[in-house]
Amino acid sequence: MLDRLTFPQPWLSVLLFTTWQFLSNGVSGASVVMGLVLAWLIPQITSGFWPERPVFVKAWRVPAYLLRLVQDIIVASFSVARLILSPRPPRPVFVAYPLSLEHPLAITILASTISLTPGTVSADVSDDQKTLLVHTLDADSAQEVIDAIHNRYEKPLMEMFQ
Repeated sequence: MLDRLTFPQPWLSVLLFTTWQFLSNGVSGASVVMGLVLAWLIPQITSGFWPERPVFVKAWRVPAYLLRLVQDIIVASFSVARLILSPRPPRPVFVAYPLSLEHPLAITILASTISLTPGTVSADVSDDQKTLLVHTLDADSAQEVIDAIHNRYEKPLMEMFQ
């Protein structure tokens, strides 16, 4: 009985409650009660979609990873703008990136990180989750792209998840 009253995804519940309070027209008793009901009910209903909770071994590394991602997005935005404005044609490359990550959430975060960075996009993950197909707008070689992804993103994710 008590397990039904718990919050199966506490961070999702906090996010839902906070979002509801921002969307409400002011904080009142009714909006707090409705926010709590939604923060409890939605994770209960969607609990079947959350087969396992993500386990961060070193969660304190997440802010540094996000800071690096924001920095890379800004730098890549200027690089893509410079490439577009220059007379030199881009050198697009498809890369089959070999994954060392095993956790599905870590692979998803890596693919999302690559797609968020201007000039690169994650096109596909192989069925065995061992290869990630990446398209880059401008690169000298496939090995350059592989090394950059491995050193800047995959290593920190491996430290966070394994």
